[in-house]
Amino acid sequence: MMNARTVAVGALGIVLLTAALDGGGVAQYRNFELKADVATIVALTAAPASEVKTIHERPAVIQDLNWRPSRWIAGSSSPSTDAVEQIVFSFYNNQLSRMVINYGHERTEGMTDADMIAAISAVYGTPGKRLPGVARIASDVEAESGDPVARWGDAEHTIVLYHASSYGRVFRLIVTESALDGLARKAAIQAVRLDEQEAPRREVARQKKALDDGKIAAEKARVVNKAIFKP
Repeated sequence: MMNARTVAVGALGIVLLTAALDGGGVAQYRNFELKADVATIVALTAAPASEVKTIHERPAVIQDLNWRPSRWIAGSSSPSTDAVEQIVFSFYNNQLSRMVINYGHERTEGMTDADMIAAISAVYGTPGKRLPGVARIASDVEAESGDPVARWGDAEHTIVLYHASSYGRVFRLIVTESALDGLARKAAIQAVRLDEQEAPRREVARQKKALDDGKIAAEKARVVNKAIFKP
């Protein structure tokens, strides 16, 4: 008889493989394709457009969409068996540059690194190794994801499986379009630098506006009170 872990591995593999059969290979996760625009991803997830958050507006527009799939099967009272708990879509100038997929603990409980690698390899092929070259500093999201377990991809795309044992062995998959992700990281650093440089000027402008608003409010109150004041 198959044990629970074997069933979980098979189920996860089937879900990943079935969702990926439409094509796209390492350029997509399920039916979400890297470089897609914001409107396309919003339509695919059926998320409200208001859920798209703008992180930076210059020197490039960087946006995130935090999406949690329904825990119920559409048109049914049965709960979903989808292992995905959350996907964070990141966009650089209206192009999908990265997907961070968090798997629910209850759907991967007991599964080992080898189990996860086997299931994901059914979609993306045999894991590869990091290519030799200049050392790359991990992004904040990569650093917080735990230890890298395996990686897939090609010269333009990177897919890395992580697990964070400090959070009860939560598994995470990060799918990136390497060029866009690199541009997004540089733009974010520049945006922070610009914000710091302009902070004193913005504070002066804020104080001036507050003072002007106060004067306007006081003048309006003066007109009203003067007309009705009786000593």
